Amino acid sequence: MVTPSPVSLIDHFAALDDPRQSGKVLYPLTEILLVVLCGTLARAEDFVEMQRWAGVNQVLLRRFLPYKDGIPSHDTLNDVINAIDGDLFSQCFNDWVDGLREAMADVDGPELVAIDGKTSRRTHDRGKDRGPLHMVSAWASRQRLVPGQQACEAKSNEITAIPLLLERLALIGALVTIDAMGCQTRIARKIIDRGGDYLLAIKDNQPSLHDEIARYFRRHRAGQAR
Repeated sequence: MVTPSPVSLIDHFAALDDPRQSGKVLYPLTEILLVVLCGTLARAEDFVEMQRWAGVNQVLLRRFLPYKDGIPSHDTLNDVINAIDGDLFSQCFNDWVDGLREAMADVDGPELVAIDGKTSRRTHDRGKDRGPLHMVSAWASRQRLVPGQQACEAKSNEITAIPLLLERLALIGALVTIDAMGCQTRIARKIIDRGGDYLLAIKDNQPSLHDEIARYFRRHRAGQAR
């Protein structure tokens, strides 16, 4: 049996309670979570694709867990994942990613964390009058990891979603970059409060601030020309 490392995925998800009746459990919760998380990392987009990926990669999965009853069906994956505590799952996942970042930390220079919003394809449902899912994500460039995400209803809601995302990120010593949408006093203060520094874009959507910065650089260039 492999000894869990300090960033073991299984250890970080031990806080999750199995919502099923113990006497009816065929596949342990850890085996289901490993299939779902590894399948997601392998770009599987639904439970059918996750189950298919796991079936092809059983040898890999059995390096970590026994899977003595084989791979769970896609219906089992769907039922179990939809029954567990979503907020606690998200916290466990974020803690796991933070552990990976700490284990891979490089002492040379600050961590760079880029925050950006994207609309996910094929997430709308016209029949239910539901628009596409818009997600604000953080990208840790050195470790090439996404340490956190926050869903919002539309791009215009990124201003409220970004502080919620920042609250869950380990930012001590990090440099956080955000586009002009995130150039807000409250967001800058949140980054500082979390122990990081910021580099925020500025555009004409904030004309007074934009003009003040432009004047500063014009004065600086004029001083160098003397």
